[in-house]
Amino acid sequence: MIRRPFLMAKCQSNLRGTLYVAALLTALAGCQAEDDDNRQDVPSTQVATETDPEIAEVLETLGEVDTQQLPDETLNGVMMQYFHWYSSGDGQHWNQVAENAQDLADKGITALWLPPAYKGSGGGYDVGYAVYDLYDLGEFNAKGSVRTKYGTKDQYLNAINKAHDAGISIYADIVLNHMIGADGTANVPARVVDKYNRNRIVSDVFEVEAYTEFTFPSRKGKYSDFTWKWYHFDGVDYNNKNGQGDTVYLFATEGKAWDQGVSSENGNYDYLMGADVDFDHPEVVDQLKKWGNWYTEFANLDGFRIDAVKHIKSGFYNEWLYDLRAKSGKNLFAVAEYWDYDVKKLLRYLDDHNNNDNNNMSLFDAPLHKNFHDASRGGGFYDMGSILNNTLTKYYPIRAVTLVENHDTQPLQMLESPVEDWFKPLAYGIILLQEAGYPNVFHADYYGATYRDKGRDGNEYTINLKSHKDVIDQLLAARRDYAYGAQHSYYDHWDIIGFTREGNASHPGGLAMILSDGPGGEKRMYVGPQHAGKCFKDALKKFDHCVTIDSSGHGVFQTRGGDISVWVGE
Repeated sequence: MIRRPFLMAKCQSNLRGTLYVAALLTALAGCQAEDDDNRQDVPSTQVATETDPEIAEVLETLGEVDTQQLPDETLNGVMMQYFHWYSSGDGQHWNQVAENAQDLADKGITALWLPPAYKGSGGGYDVGYAVYDLYDLGEFNAKGSVRTKYGTKDQYLNAINKAHDAGISIYADIVLNHMIGADGTANVPARVVDKYNRNRIVSDVFEVEAYTEFTFPSRKGKYSDFTWKWYHFDGVDYNNKNGQGDTVYLFATEGKAWDQGVSSENGNYDYLMGADVDFDHPEVVDQLKKWGNWYTEFANLDGFRIDAVKHIKSGFYNEWLYDLRAKSGKNLFAVAEYWDYDVKKLLRYLDDHNNNDNNNMSLFDAPLHKNFHDASRGGGFYDMGSILNNTLTKYYPIRAVTLVENHDTQPLQMLESPVEDWFKPLAYGIILLQEAGYPNVFHADYYGATYRDKGRDGNEYTINLKSHKDVIDQLLAARRDYAYGAQHSYYDHWDIIGFTREGNASHPGGLAMILSDGPGGEKRMYVGPQHAGKCFKDALKKFDHCVTIDSSGHGVFQTRGGDISVWVGE
């Protein structure tokens, strides 16, 4: 990719294209250091004001969140997604969690999002999203393996205990939308629906042989004697009678219909894959509550990452989380994956699920990830002043889990939209040091990864993801020691943006973050008069000099081109 050269410049013009001399002189003449009066504050617990009437209406309904209701680890904490799609299948993953827990805690990680721990249809090779048996955590010889891809039940429980000993909370990845790998079939009346408009029936009723009978013979009723039958599902995508797959079949018995309160994509986006769980069936709801309570107690969980909620009946997780929190007595954290780049849809979902005393869940800030992806591919021409536009971080930060990358967006995966390596330190600088959001660090960004798989074009590719551990560790240390107190934001330039944190009584040092996707430069920013005369040094060691804060509480901070610097008070 062609990118602008990263030249040092004291003041950057916002002009793009051909720079005529007169325009350039005008821009330079008007270029001056920004002062505190034009900063754009983005507080973490308050609702942003908005002129878009639809967003304004939802924000008014949502209101502000009482931070006393939130789990302790979410307040200035850092979550890590401790896996990626191609994590090793050698069964040692849980052992790695146990071995690394204390080191991660020392670095500033306060919670781990672990991969799905139960048996998938692929047995010891399954990433965990093709759910077979929710009660088999690597204990029973099913689907060709006792262990899961990540290890055995005992290794899993040991990893959780070690993490807890280190002060790290554990969030389990749960996938309740579908089941795959049934032990038997059933003949069920069904109709074919249009894949692109699931509300449109395109066939008469006929009988399909559907893989819907989950009896779990290896487990023999341990933990639960519940078995799943065809009537616990709404539909499938494979008819064993004729071997026809890649077709969506809606069961045609009385009362069967796609669940409502789901995404309107494809008309109704209830169906995703496999045997689609019917959340209107009372036995299903009751069983999933029982399982959730068992799992929470059995594994001593602290919260959940909830998969694919755009495909699940609106209101189910409200009821489910309420039941688990009430019975466990725990303030269980929950973050849901509603992967959509339209922030209005995310806000509406939060409004549906958080407008009550249960104060249910957060969402991953997918639009922020998209902005990072676009900026990284912008060749230095992305408007960095708009990097937070149309994001949960901007509109409802207390419920935003911020991320740079995940297992779905990494190269060769379903939602492939990787953030390029050069931009990742900048993106992590934003999410780890700003006041807004609960940041998540991706395993492959931290440790690196190498893997091989087919792309959408059918060709095989070898992917090498660079480890950013060194710079992430530096940013984690800055967050832990300095990223406190009021924030003053300067998202006011095409290239060079920044913000400061004033510090607080227990962490008085103060911090100034400045970055550029184009040429380097400097920015005058306010850290507060309490820092007057103090020396701020670059924690990332890109610069050796000291920035002295003036009597008004301002300092002039620098960054290199295409880079980030983090200045902290000594």
